[in-house]
Amino acid sequence: MAFGWIDEQARARREAGLVRILRPRPADSAPLDLASNDYLGLARHPEVTEGAARAARTWGAGATGSRLVTGTTELHAELERELAAFCGVEAALVFSSGYAANLAAVTALAPHGSLVVSDAGNHASLIDGCRLARGATQVVAHADPDAVRKALATHEGPALTVSDTVFSVDGDAAPLAGLAQACREHGAGLVVDDAHGLGVLGEGGRGAAYEAGLAGADDVVVTVTLSKSLGSQGGAVLGPAPVIEHLVNAARTFIFDTGLAPAAAGGALAALHLLRREPERAARARAVAGELHARLTAMGLSAVRPDAAVVSVRAPSPEEAVQWAADCRSAGLSVGCFRPPSVPDGISRLRLTARADLSAEQVEHAVWVIGATRP
Repeated sequence: MAFGWIDEQARARREAGLVRILRPRPADSAPLDLASNDYLGLARHPEVTEGAARAARTWGAGATGSRLVTGTTELHAELERELAAFCGVEAALVFSSGYAANLAAVTALAPHGSLVVSDAGNHASLIDGCRLARGATQVVAHADPDAVRKALATHEGPALTVSDTVFSVDGDAAPLAGLAQACREHGAGLVVDDAHGLGVLGEGGRGAAYEAGLAGADDVVVTVTLSKSLGSQGGAVLGPAPVIEHLVNAARTFIFDTGLAPAAAGGALAALHLLRREPERAARARAVAGELHARLTAMGLSAVRPDAAVVSVRAPSPEEAVQWAADCRSAGLSVGCFRPPSVPDGISRLRLTARADLSAEQVEHAVWVIGATRP
């Protein structure tokens, strides 16, 4: 049988407690949501949904082709200009997803003969970019500029360091200033994925690179997603104009992929306008994360101090993490559940995402449910 080997893998997953299932949610989902990445509470904001609907009515349901053929509308160009201006960079290029943006940045900026230095805690999209790049990859210790420096010292020729700005599992921040310094000592470029920093960190949510003073640098490229703080869908690469022009001509996930749907572009643009008008949303998301962490650790739970809006609570085992998340769901609270292989250290966790629109009463209820259902 051609796919008979799948049965053995399925059995192994069941025995390890690592089976994943899809749970379609209704439109009027009742549980309190601490599982999504809607950090600013904008995914259902009337201005954002109207921006998406207006774009669909104006431009149609789909982009109709790749960006280089028919998939670039005036709306895409406007979104790119406003993203670049907001984040303090020269230019931006919008992709159909943040995953595609990371694949583009890494593969197009790591040619044959180059070295890519990758943090051990990087997101799967950066890891896959490294696997697809023509350069050699060296994985180094997590959040360690000295390890990056040592790896770069072993190579002559083009080099690139890639890192999340805020790591998706524990919510800890990368030492961006130290990474940039290590790269500059060796003439290497720095690509950082700000998926969990945009909208949460930096002045008015301008991101982690902006906060670190790296926005607009000619040796730094930032990737972002439009599907978290901006409540929409898609991704973008931000950086020097020559880099963006190179991606237009060399990034396969840009050249050969259908452009971002107009509704997603319109929703993201409306969210960006709203964030400009209400910059306090970024600080509120961080404050909610800090409150969740303080309350949970006071109960004796092991939670990583959040640097942005992700709060990670450790569970005793994969099976107990799954049961804990299920018990939370039964009690009206939706939380994330991270297990191997999604976690690099093999430790299962509940992953909570703070939202700027959570009330004090909702935070209190979430903490109570997590404590009451703990293994």
